[in-house]
Amino acid sequence: MVSGVASDSHTWNLVFLQLVCEEAGLDVVNLGPCVPDDLLVGECVDQRPDLLVISSVNGHGYRDGLRVVPRLRARPELAGTRIVIGGRLGVTGRREDGPAARLVAAGCDRVFDGGPGDLEEFRALAAEVASRTADGAASRAPVRLR
Repeated sequence: MVSGVASDSHTWNLVFLQLVCEEAGLDVVNLGPCVPDDLLVGECVDQRPDLLVISSVNGHGYRDGLRVVPRLRARPELAGTRIVIGGRLGVTGRREDGPAARLVAAGCDRVFDGGPGDLEEFRALAAEVASRTADGAASRAPVRLR
């Protein structure tokens, strides 16, 4: 599942991430931009994705992530869901380790914040999740945009 955060109206990043995931062999539900926290939590509980990719390019992904990720992690149905967040997460324009560490502490499995090799690492993660889901063979929802 790919989702923007509540404060971010950008779509190109979500389509790009959807394509990367599909290239790896994942079926993707793309919730689109400006996804309210309640909708994201509800869709995740309903869909039970193996991987949730949260993306932001407006610089407010850090704050949005700190708010929504603990809500996702509080749901026992999502215990097996990998949650990653990435993009431009802060407004300073600088990559900083402190915010990434706080997002991990909040429940993110990985933070992709513009570090070297992020795209290759994300592709490898998507491929690993795809191979695991192919072995587990849970039926997945079709691709759809909200």
